[in-house]
Amino acid sequence: MTQNTAFNQAEFAKMNEKTLDSKLKSWVNVPQNSDFPIQNLPFGIFKTNSTPRAGVAIGEEILDLSVLEEAGLFKSLDIPLKGVFSQSTLNEFMKLGPSARKQMRFALSGLLNADTATLRDNAELRKKALVKQTDAKMLMPVQVPNYVDFYSSIEHATNVGSMFRDPINPLLPNWKHIPIGYNGRASSVIVSGTNFSRPCGQTKADTDPAPSFGPSKQMDFELEMGVVIGSTTELGQTIPVDSSYDHAFGFVLLNDWSARDIQRWEYVPLGPFLGKTFATSVSPWIVTLEALEPFRIAAPVSDTPVLPYLNQKGLNNFDIQLEIKLKAAGQSEDLTICKTNYKTMYFSAAQQIAHLASNGTNICTGDIYGSGTISGATPDSYGSMLELCWKGTKPIVFADGTKRTFLQDGDTVTMSGFAIKNGVRIGFGSVVGTLLPAKI
Repeated sequence: MTQNTAFNQAEFAKMNEKTLDSKLKSWVNVPQNSDFPIQNLPFGIFKTNSTPRAGVAIGEEILDLSVLEEAGLFKSLDIPLKGVFSQSTLNEFMKLGPSARKQMRFALSGLLNADTATLRDNAELRKKALVKQTDAKMLMPVQVPNYVDFYSSIEHATNVGSMFRDPINPLLPNWKHIPIGYNGRASSVIVSGTNFSRPCGQTKADTDPAPSFGPSKQMDFELEMGVVIGSTTELGQTIPVDSSYDHAFGFVLLNDWSARDIQRWEYVPLGPFLGKTFATSVSPWIVTLEALEPFRIAAPVSDTPVLPYLNQKGLNNFDIQLEIKLKAAGQSEDLTICKTNYKTMYFSAAQQIAHLASNGTNICTGDIYGSGTISGATPDSYGSMLELCWKGTKPIVFADGTKRTFLQDGDTVTMSGFAIKNGVRIGFGSVVGTLLPAKI
């Protein structure tokens, strides 16, 4: 790339082909093992004062896109960008479609390239455009019109079915045929770092003659990925499984907080309701499909054929390593309690999107669809406390003897994830939440 030319689309196309080229470097300092090298460039919303705006993460910095737009650095792009990066969410930018996202990714990769002087050598503009992540407050990246949670890990479904139904036949007859899901509550989807109170609700122990109302005694988390929808459809329009990802903007980490005792009492016959809708946490940075493209892999082989509309081709799962850490109230150190991988999902996000739209429901910009709890085949890869502690019978034990079977007030859960290949790490940062006492 010539030193003073920021936007040559042919060169950006070549650069995109080198997504995992470890030789591709930025003039911004990127620490070793950072989640946010120049090969990633996830989008988010942040503020340092009262004004939210859009940015991308690079190393330990945020590149303020509203500043670059105002400075005219995107004029040569074929995108109607006026004002979209000064919004409080990414929805308006995402509505511009995949081409806009790809062009912007090319442009930013060029501007941040170590060999490009345009921003690197403009000290005044660089000072305005770069913000330390530690000086910023991250906000919800999107306004969420609809939130859907799926149930697509066969290991998780098998564990839960074994606990509560039949250890010999843990899966219900429809499970391998259909991506099971339910409509959650979009208004309580919250960004990482937003703490919340223990929910109250109806519960009934097996030994109790009648239900009672009060704070949940069995608070849990669920480790998930969330696909964020960029492109909408009209009512009545369906989505072929092999073009599902054309409608996705990217992925976030997702924690589907769960009150197990409330859920257990209410879920028959219509499924989860108040045991789930009090809070769902997402990570603030949306990692784009382009950044994740090199990590696509085939889904696990199934012994049960699906119907044609779900019969996917190609590589629709993603090799993303995931981890959960738990810090008990009063503890100074957290404990790693789970390591697993998104690649094990039985139904891919592509199949989930195709199934959701198969009846003609319209999908909307900003929709988030949770994968369902991601659990692996071994006990240390289970993605919920329900499984890790096996229905409360196998406590998690900290070094000082502190035990947990479900979450206690003041406990903090941190989930993180990254993909790595050819020496390049594409990360999501983390999604963090602390459980506060119930408001009674």
